[in-house]
Amino acid sequence: MSRPLRVPHTLVLLFAMMALALVATWVLPQGSFDTVDDGKGHALVVPGTYTLAEERVHLPWHTLFTVVPRALAAAQDIIFFVLIVGGAVGVLRATGMIDALLGSVLRKVGDRPAWLITGGMLVFAAGSGAIGIAEEYIPFAAMLIALCLAMRMDAITAMGIMIGGYGIGYGVAALNPFTVQIAQGVAGLAPTSGWEFRLALFVPFVAIGVHHVWSYSRKVQADPSRSLMSGIEPRYLPPTSFPPMQGRRTLVLLLSLVVLAAMVWGISRQGWYLVELGALFLALAIVAGLVAGLGADGTARHFITGASELAGTAVLVGFARSIALILEEGQLLHTLVDALAGPLQTVGPELAAIGMLVVQTVINFFIPSGSGQAFVTMPIMAPLGDLVGVSRQTAVLAYQFGDGFSNMVVPTNIVLMSILGIAGIPYDRWLRFIWPLLLKLTLAAAVALVVAVQIGYH
Repeated sequence: MSRPLRVPHTLVLLFAMMALALVATWVLPQGSFDTVDDGKGHALVVPGTYTLAEERVHLPWHTLFTVVPRALAAAQDIIFFVLIVGGAVGVLRATGMIDALLGSVLRKVGDRPAWLITGGMLVFAAGSGAIGIAEEYIPFAAMLIALCLAMRMDAITAMGIMIGGYGIGYGVAALNPFTVQIAQGVAGLAPTSGWEFRLALFVPFVAIGVHHVWSYSRKVQADPSRSLMSGIEPRYLPPTSFPPMQGRRTLVLLLSLVVLAAMVWGISRQGWYLVELGALFLALAIVAGLVAGLGADGTARHFITGASELAGTAVLVGFARSIALILEEGQLLHTLVDALAGPLQTVGPELAAIGMLVVQTVINFFIPSGSGQAFVTMPIMAPLGDLVGVSRQTAVLAYQFGDGFSNMVVPTNIVLMSILGIAGIPYDRWLRFIWPLLLKLTLAAAVALVVAVQIGYH
């Protein structure tokens, strides 16, 4: 009798990718483009200036081990944010507010899971597409999972709503300041220009995501053994009974809503990021614990318990960042960009636009930062588009698609790995769920790019 295929732990997979990246720095050509400062502290590559390195950078074998502490330090902002959010969620759960809120929501939509899936994906996609929300969704993972479990769905359905919405929102973003506006600035386009076409794509692309998640959830509801989480103990079990939403729990809920409003205001108006948001959730944990009567010691204990549950997630984030760090130090990033962009000059505009999508998707594995990818690739893709008959607006759209959709799958994306770690979803199980959706979105994106070329999208 043959033994079933056993997929390694996510940490093993990430370490194997680190080893592969290190070997690549030994055997592939190393080189770089010339860069210029854009006046805002960002380095833009100069097209046509790629040259091989005069001296190879040799990363020794022990880089596999020394890179991890450095990568943990490089990713400290999101690691500390995840730990603080974990602590805050631990305190909020102890107050009973989350259970009471779950009960209230279930009484309203408990027999309408389609409402939760559709509404949830629309909200997450809108937040990402408008103001570039990503890491900020992490605090909502636990409650969304418990809500889906209570509706006889699973953690993968919950994260399909969140991560699917986030990835699609980035892919068809109309205004995202961290991707669209940066890429347009590099390409010499007016900020937010061409938003009408991108906005027209929003609903059909979200509909593709909703259909995928809804189809999967129906299978799980009909037969729980078909869940991709079968055999894995859920990290966030829904309560068997729900306390009433009254008294101190209502005050804690109001505090949480105030913090949510402050988060949206701070991101959109004050340029807040993870440091400020982490401080916000820390303050929420302290005040909520005291308001709920947990006391100083009780609040501290629940905060530490919640944070400790996400220690494994913090480690995964460090290993994911290690892959990109090895490639950066091994001078391979520009080599990969040059090698992938070159063949696009030999095909027609429609195929070139689709090729740009493929190139940006592949590059997102090595440069998972949306803004970082824009600064490296758009100085090449924009003038390349001029040569092959692809408008610069279409080149930006191809960049958006490649960056946004692949965010849902590349293990170097520390936001993805953080959310999966919090949800307790092994990467291989997530991959089995998400790759068909990624394929559907990529095919739809290819059609959209052909249309953009045909209509002269500018």
